[in-house]
Amino acid sequence: MQEDNKKKYSRRVLIKYGGNAMSSHKLKEQIAGKIKELYDNGIQVVLVHGGGPFIEKSLKEAGIKSEFFNGQRFTSPEALEQIEKTLKGEVNASLVNIFNKAGLKAVGLSGKDGQVVLAKKRWHLSSGESGEGTKLDLGQVGDVLKVNTKLLLLLLDNGFTPVLTCIASDEAGNDFNINGDIFAGKVAAALKVDDYIVLTDVDGLFLNYPDPKSIISHITLEDLPEYYKSVIQGGMIPKMESCETAVQAGVQRSVLLNGTEPEQITNFVLENQKIGTTLTK
Repeated sequence: MQEDNKKKYSRRVLIKYGGNAMSSHKLKEQIAGKIKELYDNGIQVVLVHGGGPFIEKSLKEAGIKSEFFNGQRFTSPEALEQIEKTLKGEVNASLVNIFNKAGLKAVGLSGKDGQVVLAKKRWHLSSGESGEGTKLDLGQVGDVLKVNTKLLLLLLDNGFTPVLTCIASDEAGNDFNINGDIFAGKVAAALKVDDYIVLTDVDGLFLNYPDPKSIISHITLEDLPEYYKSVIQGGMIPKMESCETAVQAGVQRSVLLNGTEPEQITNFVLENQKIGTTLTK
């Protein structure tokens, strides 16, 4: 059985999915179809997702105010309860349903299941006017301490597609919400996937956004610090940090692709087209 599986699957890909690329049911169906195409071509796929717009909606409906500190959401225990319900009960369940309809055998998970991801509390450091660092308590916001790949590999090697959301517990059983990009990058690194794909709502990094001629098609780890000082800003920072984490751990390629154009997934993986922004060693 194991020998057959090894022959069947030639490569492994992790896709980080979230944001505006999740806003349309039709788009989700198209992305599921592209992942099925990868699977049919002997490629194992793990999908990691967040759900920012859905979380905003559920917190608003629950009367919980969203507070941000330097782009990081403060997460109270009450907020985490709503976030977990939304990510697992709404977003994850919906994706599993759509993927199964596309012909995949999708399995919905969070980092808590089988202790796939062990979390640790995240403290946010901000520097004041004096330049001294201040430690901010963000509540139930976590970082990835450790990834256990055993369950994911068991599922992959038996033809299942793990659909994983970014909630995890620490060693004491305390639950945490983890930034989806950071979470995905750490899982990609632990699995040592061939390609780590981050789906966003633009075509990649631009020197002069949105001029298509200014897209940066390739960056190396050595060049990356220079771009952090200029074009990598806001929400792109955790995305590129996750790509960096993955490549440093041995992932061959990390790439930013436009999730609103699902054909980019198969064009990049199956046809090796030069699209998006690729990070390599």
